[in-house]
Amino acid sequence: MGRGRRYNGEAKLNMKKVFAVIIAILVIIMFIFIIYKLVANGQGTRMTSVYYFTALEDNKYGVINNKGETIIDPAYQEYIVIPNSGKDIFLCTYDVDYENNTYKTKALNSKNEEIFTDYSQIEAISNYDKNNNLTYEQNLLRVQKDGKYGMIDINGNEILPCEYDRLYSLKNTDNSIIVEKDGRKGLVDSTGKKVIDTEYKDIKALGTDYKLGYIVIDEDNNYGVVDCNNQKVLETKYKDIKQMTDDGKYIVKEKDNWELVNKDGTAQENKALEDARDVTGIKLGNIIIENDKNKFGVINQDGEEIVSTDYDSIAFAFTDTFIVEEKGKFGLVNAENKMVIDPIYESMSYVESSDLIEASEDGITSNLINNSLETKLSGIVSEINTSKSYIKIRVNDQDKYYNFRFEEQSEKDINTSNTLFLTKQAGKYGFVDKNDKEVVECIYDDAKAQNAYGYAAVQKDGKWGVIDQTGKVVVEPTYDLSDSMQIDFIGEWHLGNVDSNATYYTK
Repeated sequence: MGRGRRYNGEAKLNMKKVFAVIIAILVIIMFIFIIYKLVANGQGTRMTSVYYFTALEDNKYGVINNKGETIIDPAYQEYIVIPNSGKDIFLCTYDVDYENNTYKTKALNSKNEEIFTDYSQIEAISNYDKNNNLTYEQNLLRVQKDGKYGMIDINGNEILPCEYDRLYSLKNTDNSIIVEKDGRKGLVDSTGKKVIDTEYKDIKALGTDYKLGYIVIDEDNNYGVVDCNNQKVLETKYKDIKQMTDDGKYIVKEKDNWELVNKDGTAQENKALEDARDVTGIKLGNIIIENDKNKFGVINQDGEEIVSTDYDSIAFAFTDTFIVEEKGKFGLVNAENKMVIDPIYESMSYVESSDLIEASEDGITSNLINNSLETKLSGIVSEINTSKSYIKIRVNDQDKYYNFRFEEQSEKDINTSNTLFLTKQAGKYGFVDKNDKEVVECIYDDAKAQNAYGYAAVQKDGKWGVIDQTGKVVVEPTYDLSDSMQIDFIGEWHLGNVDSNATYYTK
């Protein structure tokens, strides 16, 4: 029996293959060594993606990238909108006639080339987040042709043809675009799929999540509910419907009184709700009501009183716990109508995503309270980051980090891709690498943690400057930013002192 070709004849080494394997192994070893050196030195972990930001110089707008390089020269009188900072699509407005309220728009890319030229107007689709800050649909653009509006994605693909009189986001609601035609409103999602036919006088959201559905209003001002699959939930027969829902129940006004109805339209008897002047919230079966004396209380879905109608305002907090306002001060009341935290705070808010309460007596320093009603932290809260689940708070002039269990974390635990980390010695700030090796000497009066783009702000003698990810000084401390709400740099550019509706960097 033959043994096959592999065993026929004398075994010999293929020297070319051996040599190639050796070279490949050497290349792999060298590559691993380079990566190791980069990581060991705190390099190679920063993001390589390009991001873009609106820039202002000499009262004109342009665009920079996350390296601080100028991409579009500041030459435009109007603010340049960048709907998606990770895409080189810059929306410019020009030839503005304020008297006649006319203007022109165009879209540029990072090569300063005009794109999407098939349309007469190209605009971002604005919206607002839960804190009422201006945002933009990141992957959609509103376009106009022959006086009609449509929608494209950021790659230029048509999502909706230009056949509508108006097109805009439903405020405070995701994945919901209002379209108008012949005086009637309809709704589509972000893919252009029709959700509600264009047959209504108005459309409102039931909540910030589009999955809750929508309130629709017909020409006779009758209210109904349509779900996100274009199915009628409640017939358009009510005088009013509240923009709230809880466990498939809706608060409606059919005659002159408020009612709690189920999806099938059957009403649930609730005398206290019927007698309420207004309704401002529902959660886990508890309903916040307002009486005819403009005082607020809480009832359950059976009409039983949970919190007496004695307060100037009420908001939901932890389960069966409510933030109440009394004579301009805020405290906490439980479901037994007992004051569990006295109303001593100037402000108080429940952060649902992290299940904590932030309360401040002076508008600057805050107490962070857990669901056991314990004050766990006190200081100046600069960030509650839900994506990374941490709290950043300034205590005794030092930034500290905690997880949502209020366990202290190091900056290295939170910002794992950073190359520099704040340190403090003898009252002065500097930076070390992840191995605690000094990179920047402790010579600064104040400093900010390295941002996502590798830059860190430093202060000396009341002036601010910036260093890069290696600790090299980019700008000596020369900027007076005492009026700035937030200190941040990208290269030589610092964050402009504006509200969140027009963020830009300037020199």
